[in-house]
Amino acid sequence: MTTSNGAPPVPGRAVGLAAARTRHGDDVDLLLRMLQTGDPLADAVVAEFDELGAPAREALQRGLVAGRADVPDVPPAVDALLAQVETVPGWVSPELLDTGDRISLAVPPHWNHLAFAGGSLTHTYSSPSMARLLVGTGRLTATAPRRLAETGMWAAAATLPGGLRRGAPGYVQTVQVRLLHARVRASATRHGWDADRWGAPVNQADVARTWLDFTLVPFTLLAGIGHHLTAHEQSRLYRYWWYVGHLLGLDERLFLGIEDHERARTLLDLLDSTADAPDANSRALVEALYTAATADLAAAPGSPMDAAGWRDLLHAVARSCHGEEVAAALGIPESPFTPLLPLLAAGEATARHHRRQVPGAMRQAEEDGIAARRGLVAVVTGSTAFQDHITHP
Repeated sequence: MTTSNGAPPVPGRAVGLAAARTRHGDDVDLLLRMLQTGDPLADAVVAEFDELGAPAREALQRGLVAGRADVPDVPPAVDALLAQVETVPGWVSPELLDTGDRISLAVPPHWNHLAFAGGSLTHTYSSPSMARLLVGTGRLTATAPRRLAETGMWAAAATLPGGLRRGAPGYVQTVQVRLLHARVRASATRHGWDADRWGAPVNQADVARTWLDFTLVPFTLLAGIGHHLTAHEQSRLYRYWWYVGHLLGLDERLFLGIEDHERARTLLDLLDSTADAPDANSRALVEALYTAATADLAAAPGSPMDAAGWRDLLHAVARSCHGEEVAAALGIPESPFTPLLPLLAAGEATARHHRRQVPGAMRQAEEDGIAARRGLVAVVTGSTAFQDHITHP
């Protein structure tokens, strides 16, 4: 790590800084600080869990579901976190919380699954730092189907109407995901994580990358197959996810004010252009992910293809979304579906235009998405999956 004239420390993972400064100016200094910054509130709660055990964990869970005021003798770190997440910022739209992320909910389930695997998680895993952490836990390469399902269930809970209201499943699970990040930080640090090389484990820049992996990145993939968003739809999408970022403990300077894909791409360029190329850990995670995702798609009722066919389609849309260079680095092969993507996109664009024009059609698509995601959320309501990960590093 190096410093100069009071400048932020530069972890070894940060590359291409001179070129990044040309495009992003002082935002590079913010990025460097964020690479070394975790989440003090969540980190203190995990430390309190380790010190106090079950009483602290039970206080947190009760506070998330019933509210901070309903928890007597709450431990101080848990109390501080509950106070922060229960304070709803003035920029949060109550109307958006009540209606949910209807932009995402209107995406047909099979395209949502492809965008999640081929867009969101592929981009997450392309970061060598994040891939190193995930492979180091021994969780994702060995149990990819379970992790894919858990992440999908959280996303479903977080996007449903009312899902982020205090005590709702999406609100509870989002804070639990935040604490999972803190648990991973504590475990990685205890096992000798090289912060000089990689920055803080699951740092603020990494969480910002994840935030983009549920906003810009999947809709970039979807745009490639005809699902384009209007300016109004983009604004609703990002404004909804501002609050998700808040609950995840993300620094507001990294997301507040992003209301469209153009501004989101600026943040994405800052993060991606200063990151190393994907490595062997990235490739292992993507391989496990694609095997799990295509098995799920093939097993869905009425699936028109087997797992091999879905894999070819997944390869095609992922290469189109991330570009040839990143795809090659991730080991994503060329696909026989690639020449068909323009025809596929034209058909999907026509169908989406039709839904916009026919009264009630888009609303029905949203309601269908809501019903599908409610089914997922019902599976994990009352589940201790995230709590178990938080408790057992």
